[in-house]
Amino acid sequence: MIKLVYIIRRHPDFSQEDFYKRWLSHGPLVGEVAEAINARRYIQSHTIDTPLNEQFAQSRDMGKAYDGITEVWWDSLEDLVAGMNTPEGQAAHKRLLEDEREFIDLANSRIFLTEEHQIFARS
Repeated sequence: MIKLVYIIRRHPDFSQEDFYKRWLSHGPLVGEVAEAINARRYIQSHTIDTPLNEQFAQSRDMGKAYDGITEVWWDSLEDLVAGMNTPEGQAAHKRLLEDEREFIDLANSRIFLTEEHQIFARS
């Protein structure tokens, strides 16, 4: 499995509440284009408002928190690349980026690909 991790900061024009509502409304668009981009799974994780976030960050000398993360999975790097190289996939990526520009502070967000290595799973 290949996973895209997108660490997100909201556009400064959005309150936290409005940002999360807008981000959730982005979800159906991702679902709509999932087949064109060969995506297997999509998750949004919204940062919760708790003093624990600041405690964790301070204990590690870290900076300002992000507003959340998006994770998108593909079966393989080849599936991801194939989805990026079709006209439908390219149009889908363009639509996603245009929508993201409306509510995400792209300059202060981060995006990268990962390969998962499960260390443990408890039931």
